[in-house]
Amino acid sequence: MTQPTSFLVGIRQIFKLHENLLKKVCEQHQLTLTEGTIISFLYNNPGRDTAGDIVELRMLSKGNVSQAVESLIQKSLLRRSQDKYDRRKIHLTLLPKAAPITSAVEAVGEEFQRELFSGFSEQERMIFLSLNRRMLENAQNATGKKGAE
Repeated sequence: MTQPTSFLVGIRQIFKLHENLLKKVCEQHQLTLTEGTIISFLYNNPGRDTAGDIVELRMLSKGNVSQAVESLIQKSLLRRSQDKYDRRKIHLTLLPKAAPITSAVEAVGEEFQRELFSGFSEQERMIFLSLNRRMLENAQNATGKKGAE
């Protein structure tokens, strides 16, 4: 396998690990994977609270996000509210009923970190995070997308 292919396969395997852990939460709370992903995203990314943010940063289709948001609103897990300054912008807020799900999402995040960094020293983990941040900046600069996380 070439180095770029190996690198991209590795990224996909990391993504799959997170997805598999999140699927357990979804099964436990009768959610689709997209619904679970939206709850996880909103919980883990304060200030990035629009459907557009989710579409951009999680690379999900607008249609899937729209459908899942509507379903979460019907389940009383999510609320939509219009931005005070830009009426075209709609913010999404997790409701208190989502608390058991966000607790499970937090546990998934901890398990994900544990699995991913198993066998790493704290110094190796910090070096990885620093290098990863720099690679992300390089990729953003190369694609002209600054500020995406």
